[in-house]
Amino acid sequence: MSLKKRERRVPNGARIIQEFPQLTLEQGLDFAISAKKAEGLRERTLQDYTKHFGYFTAWLNEAHPGVEFIDQISTQMIRDHVSYMKYDRTRYEGHKYIPTKEQTVGLSDTTVNIRLRTLKAIFNQLERDELIEHNPFSKVKLLRQDIDLTNCLTDDEVKAILAQPNRRDFVGFRDYVGIVTLLDSGLRISELLRLRAGDIDFQTRFIVLPGEINKNRKPRMVPISGHTAKLLLQLIEENKQFFTTDRLFMSSFGDPISPNHFNKRLKYYGEKAGVSGKKMTAHVYRHTWARAMVLNGADPFTIQKMGGWADMRTMRRYVQMNTDDMRKSHDEHSPTNKFIKVRK
Repeated sequence: MSLKKRERRVPNGARIIQEFPQLTLEQGLDFAISAKKAEGLRERTLQDYTKHFGYFTAWLNEAHPGVEFIDQISTQMIRDHVSYMKYDRTRYEGHKYIPTKEQTVGLSDTTVNIRLRTLKAIFNQLERDELIEHNPFSKVKLLRQDIDLTNCLTDDEVKAILAQPNRRDFVGFRDYVGIVTLLDSGLRISELLRLRAGDIDFQTRFIVLPGEINKNRKPRMVPISGHTAKLLLQLIEENKQFFTTDRLFMSSFGDPISPNHFNKRLKYYGEKAGVSGKKMTAHVYRHTWARAMVLNGADPFTIQKMGGWADMRTMRRYVQMNTDDMRKSHDEHSPTNKFIKVRK
């Protein structure tokens, strides 16, 4: 691919200044994708790069139709794009399955930050490869987000949800086993749905996750309870009667289940259980597992290892305590309990 180089005028006798190619928007994306592919990023991540960059360029074509090259993008344009996403972009616009009344205006801060991170990664890669002179994203910060203290399920909500699946039905039993496994192990939804019979050591009661299915590509061993191991073994035996694959979580036709489909099942059971005001996704179950492990006295470093977090700071975002948790913890562990005798 031939690249047009920008010409820079320099005074006579001045030192030679590095020249940078003038990349079109499409060429910039292609270079970044090629570099990331060489680094071993997963196909899904590369697809997100293309999709989010497509959202950005589609907006550029409308708001700044004269922009053709990467070096024409300014920091102010990016901030205008952030403002557009937050206040003007219609959520789920044109979606054929979501009613128009639910297509509200303004993307969530989480969605905006996800797209910003992707765009930052693309331009940072171009800067590292010395394909651009100035990185317009270097001065752009992510949106500040309020910490959501409602992203965990209470004990009563968990009990109500577990009572919903019809365990006499294949789909209901499969969903029940999946929910119990999430609550017992803290697996990511992608890790759960890719499980195969050979990934479970029933003798030691460990789920052995190979690196190729983990988010950080590192192999991990996750302990499970005897009850969960028994349910998984029953699901394997159930699958053997109808399917030849060793995959655990499948549809009634033996097809792999997508994360989106399983999250819809979780939402369905949450609505049946009367749980309101909370997102019903597998990620909420992961938060619930982490918080319960801490409240039950588990070592934070052990939780970090089981959850597969590379950084302790990441794990701490999952463990968000509500006021009842803090009150109970304070009353049990306050140092004043040692020095002040309470009258009965």
